[in-house]
Amino acid sequence: MYTSRHHGTMMRHGVDRGRGMGDEAHGHPARPTGIRLVATDLDGTLLRDDGTISPRTGAALARLRQAGLTLVLVTARPPRFLRRLAASAALTGLAICCNGALVYDLDRGIVVRHTPLGGEIAARLVAGLREAVPGVCFAVEAGERYGSEPAYAALDGALVEPDGPTGDALALCRGPVTKLIVRHPDFAAEALLPLVRRLAGADAAATHSGTAFVEVASADVHKATALAALCAERGVSAEATIAFGDMPNDLPLLAWAGHAVAVANAHPDVLRVADEVTLTNQEDGVAVVLERLLQPMAGTGG
Repeated sequence: MYTSRHHGTMMRHGVDRGRGMGDEAHGHPARPTGIRLVATDLDGTLLRDDGTISPRTGAALARLRQAGLTLVLVTARPPRFLRRLAASAALTGLAICCNGALVYDLDRGIVVRHTPLGGEIAARLVAGLREAVPGVCFAVEAGERYGSEPAYAALDGALVEPDGPTGDALALCRGPVTKLIVRHPDFAAEALLPLVRRLAGADAAATHSGTAFVEVASADVHKATALAALCAERGVSAEATIAFGDMPNDLPLLAWAGHAVAVANAHPDVLRVADEVTLTNQEDGVAVVLERLLQPMAGTGG
């Protein structure tokens, strides 16, 4: 279990789901003060279900930049997805990708930090999972390269990069691995996750983000470790950070940030640890909180 500075576990103070909702009908929770950095998950949180940023959310992000606050996108997605999103929504700055294994500079289009999983550890996991759950299949993120097994591509064709190589996972893991992706045709991610964690032991970190697969990265790599390092470089404390999320892979991020916000459509585990629950991603829940955060800054000239 990840620990929180506040209480020693991921559990925070209880959230009143009525008063905690960030809309006018339910009343506003106390506004966090001293915020310098906003960290937000993408899928299911900042983005609508169709993968786009709404006009209201886009306007809130623009105001955030004008006010001089830093925005950091924090996602399980790889840099190639962020490039497309940034181009369509005029996003700039740094993005934490692959659950913390990569930090990507959206302005320069380069990876500025990479914490990979050793290829030998990934190969051991592949072999162990094949023995434990026959039929398991794999995809591999390696830096900005992506590859998958044919069986994985057959299961997940809509999400597989069309130009990515296919081959045996052991061949794809011959070098450092940013993220090993594990899927089985008959087991959901939540069923696979305990087994992957048991086989990985202390050598790797496994999580899931509400998709059909388990994601494996280097030990101690998660969204919070990457954000903490980024904030330390900029002299930004956890207390000056607000974070938004919706899925179990966001739990370390929310536990680290000074103020943790879950969207109403979040996983039950995320709803339990949030300081505040806002509206759903479809209802511009992140924008609702940002607008409240920025209100006292109106007319200050940034």
